[in-house]
Formats: sequence, C-alpha cells, structure tokens
Amino acid sequence: MSESSKYFVNNSSRVNTTPESVLYNSNGQKVMTLEKADLSLLFAAGYKFPEPFKVKAGDGTTDLYGVMYKPFDFDSTRTYPIVEYVYPGPQTEAVNKSFGRSMDRIDRLAQFGFIVITVGNRGGHPSRSQWYHTYGYGNLRDYGLEDKKVAAEQLADRYKYIDINRVGITGHSGGGFMSTAAMLVYPDFFKVAVSGAGNHENQIYNRWWSERHHGVTEKVSAKGDTTFSYQINKNTELAKNLKGRLLIATGDIDNNVHPANSIRMVDALIKANKRFDFLLLPGQRHGFGDMTEYFFWKMGDYFSQYLLGDSKMNEVDMTEINREKPQK
Repeated sequence: MSESSKYFVNNSSRVNTTPESVLYNSNGQKVMTLEKADLSLLFAAGYKFPEPFKVKAGDGTTDLYGVMYKPFDFDSTRTYPIVEYVYPGPQTEAVNKSFGRSMDRIDRLAQFGFIVITVGNRGGHPSRSQWYHTYGYGNLRDYGLEDKKVAAEQLADRYKYIDINRVGITGHSGGGFMSTAAMLVYPDFFKVAVSGAGNHENQIYNRWWSERHHGVTEKVSAKGDTTFSYQINKNTELAKNLKGRLLIATGDIDNNVHPANSIRMVDALIKANKRFDFLLLPGQRHGFGDMTEYFFWKMGDYFSQYLLGDSKMNEVDMTEINREKPQK
C-alpha cells in the first residue's frame, strides 16, 4: 500500500499461473502490470502447469482442495497409477498454492509416469476453520486417512486415465507417519508407500507437538496428585496388516524425529514376518541433507518397480544423478 493509500501492489502467484506484480488503485482498478515472470524457457523445455481440483471429504459434505501433477508428455488415452504426496499437519497441509520450487520433487515424480496429487484433509490447516483444524483431536494417527482415500477414488471416477488399482503414497516426517499408516489402515487400497523420517510412535516424538494436537488426559490420584498422560495410536500396532510394498527411510542422526521411530517400525514388521524395505541414510538429519537427491531417485525407482513394473534394480549406477554432476 502506498503512503497515500491511493495505490497498492498485488504480488500474485498460483500454481497454474505465471507470477506477476500488478499496481491497482484504491478502487481495485488495475493501473498497470509492474513485472511478470518470463517462463518461456521453462515451457520450451516441456513444462506444464499442475491443475487445481476440488473433491469432497469422507463425510460427503466438506470441500477439499488439491493440486494434480501430470507427466509433461501426458496422454489422456493411457492409464496412469496415482501417487499421493501427503503431510497431514495438523498445523499445515502439503498443498502448494503458489508457483515456485517448494514442491518441485512432486512435479519431478510425475515424470516417471504417474499422476501425483496433493490434497487437504479434515484436521488440516487452521486457516480454514476451528472445526476443520481440530477434527483430528484425539485421533492423531487415523484422522486424515479416509479423506486421502476418497479423494483418489473421486478423481478416478472423474478421470478415466487414473488407475485406482495402482495407488501409491509418500511423505516425509508427519507424511512418513501418514503414508505408512495408510498402508496399514487401508491395506487393500494403498499398494505402495515410500515413508521418510516418520514419527511412527508419537509417544517418543516431541511432546509439545503431540500433546497440543492430540490432547492429554488429566488424572488425579486418591492422594490428590495430578498427572497428565496421552496415548496416541501407533503404526507399530498395525504391522500385521501390511500387504503392499513399503520402503521406510530415516537419517541415522535425525534431530527432529528420532530414528528410533523408524527402527521400532522395522522391529514390528520383522516380528509380524512381513517383507519390506529399509533405507538408512548415514550422517543425515531430518531433511536428508546431501543425500536428498539420492533418496528422490530411490523413491522414483521404488514406485516405478511396483506401480509400473519398470524395474531398474538390475542397474547399479543411478545414471540420472551422474548426469547432474559437474564435469571435472
């Protein structure tokens, strides 16, 4: 807003539009475009904007908003597996609203040959409403899973190019927790998951986050002593339900979600006699650091193998990463 309050600048950016800055007067009338990003080289390389969409939540009433990412060589006559990138919150949602690089690996994952979506869920972002945000209070493991399932089903009904029998799911941190939970709560629906740095047992995660979003129970003893406890459902409790393919990954010095979360999940799966995959990233904290790119290609290979039947497991070198390295 100008000092005189006669003009203001609107910096607009959406996932499916070119970012621009526009000058308006106080009546809301456009005065002029100040600047607009030049995406010509991006489009010349084959880039296409992702597509916003709206579906209903599991209650059949609540609107959920999401974004769909397609392969740049998308062919509507083909059928594609669908992969959901998830982060349940409840303090935020993994749905990108503006154009930028913050979700670039979602775009890249679609180029393997998938329809990739991000979509909100009840119990998510607090900006919508108190009811929406607190929907998961007291049910911190399962609250968002139904909405992820019905969102994929509605999109498959809407678009024939989505194969609802080949559904993958992936996420990091809370998304690692959620993607594994989805495989165990809906084992016949979600076929493949890649779960990074998941807080699979929230009792050993940061108490301030778990207590705030799940709630605590106050207990008063016969002597009048007061204690507080919380019991959040664990992924490890459902290890016996696993049917599909699951890759669990963690850094061994994760400074946010302790590696014990993943190790306990591995222990439960072994004791349940389940086949699964486990990737330990040495010397990496919560964000996987300089092994992030390696993990991305590992994820792409995993989904390609089990959703597309296109395996590169017989190839030792990740040639795509090698091509990215500067030549000496």
